[in-house]
Amino acid sequence: MTLTGGNNIGRIGTLQSIEKHIGSYDIAHVKDARGQAFSTRISNCMVIGDGKTSAISIPKGEGIVYSLIEKRDIRLGNEVDDEDDN
Repeated sequence: MTLTGGNNIGRIGTLQSIEKHIGSYDIAHVKDARGQAFSTRISNCMVIGDGKTSAISIPKGEGIVYSLIEKRDIRLGNEVDDEDDN
């Protein structure tokens, strides 16, 4: 699925679960290809395929968001470490 709104706009991932909130917004929990989990309103999500296969072409970068430091390292030619530093 791809996200079409909110702070995570443009990210692509796999739907993990949906939280139902009566009288409020439903929340979708998504995990991207790097294993980073995030959540957004279900109205910001659009299904683009089944499981890990997409029915449309995915743009360069495959919807993965990098931090400012990771973007700098990519630009300078350094390798990006995919491990979480939390």
